[in-house]
Amino acid sequence: MSEKVLITGGAGFIGRAVTRELLGRGHQVRILDSMIEQVHGDKERPDDLAAEAELIRADVRNGDAVMKALKGVDSVIHLAAEVGVGQSMYAVERYTSVNDVGTAVLFEKLIDDPVRRVVTASSMSIYGEGLYKDADGNPVQEAKRESRTGEGQNWDPVDACGRPLVPVATPEWKRPDLASIYALGKYVQERTTFIMSEAYGMEGVCLRLFNVYGPGQALSNPYTGVLAIFASRLLNGQQPMIFEDGEQRRDFVYVGDVARAFADALELPQAKGEVFNIGSGHDRSVTEVAQELARAMGKNDIAPQIVGKSRIGDIRHCFCDGSKAAETLGFRAEKDFQEGLAELAEWVAVQTADDRVDEARAELEARGLVA
Repeated sequence: MSEKVLITGGAGFIGRAVTRELLGRGHQVRILDSMIEQVHGDKERPDDLAAEAELIRADVRNGDAVMKALKGVDSVIHLAAEVGVGQSMYAVERYTSVNDVGTAVLFEKLIDDPVRRVVTASSMSIYGEGLYKDADGNPVQEAKRESRTGEGQNWDPVDACGRPLVPVATPEWKRPDLASIYALGKYVQERTTFIMSEAYGMEGVCLRLFNVYGPGQALSNPYTGVLAIFASRLLNGQQPMIFEDGEQRRDFVYVGDVARAFADALELPQAKGEVFNIGSGHDRSVTEVAQELARAMGKNDIAPQIVGKSRIGDIRHCFCDGSKAAETLGFRAEKDFQEGLAELAEWVAVQTADDRVDEARAELEARGLVA
């Protein structure tokens, strides 16, 4: 069944991929995007945004613009958000306004003109630390790390007896443990989606995205995905900067797989009212990822810089248990990581990027957010 779909934030990295996926499935796409400079520079329209997609350049907090964008729309994919754990810890009003209030404006305008379904982008950040098991094999949902007071102290969380906890894949049933303003806003977006869709006869779905990567990332945005930040550094002949000891583990999922997950969540009846993790199901250390990207970009001689400091709001380990999406939606990530890195490296090779990582780090340090 073909629909007209509004994608808020659809001119962004993930939004452009979702646009291509939906158009390929026969849907029509309208995009509402404010095209902020931090993400898009001075472009009026991204070069790789599909020509068939209608673009309305406006802020999601602008009620009149949102009402206009919703006219004739059958469903909504809500991606519009400020993105970045570190920046959210000092740009608090901006993140809260765009992510929380923007979502409220969208749903308020949907009250009088509801759509069939709203699929909202959430984040693995809402989990805080991922799921762990203690030495006896018991699950630990709210692992905490003590502040490091010396060089020899472990970066990893331990149990009450000082025994190391073992990280395991994180499922949707793990309780949220909100460690940043960004995470808080993403959880607000989730709850708003389910509360309002149920109250006004719509269907709500939320996807908790893990670390999304691929061609088209905002290379000049120092608060974007870690692979884009590493790629920007390497492209400019600089060392990727890794906080802590580099052994923190994450799940990296290709943007094309994520786009497919959004389209499935929009179309499949069984997705209604559910929240799904979307990741690759494979965990890797951040150091390993930096080294593999350097190899893919032909920059083997540039080793990552291990900072040995932590950022407020960062977590140690969190990676995806994708069994619910597999069982309910039939969704599994398909892109091989090495193949995805090769595609990213090929795209990066013909880009230019302003390396603003040192500037961003200085901003965090000036506010006491790096320890």
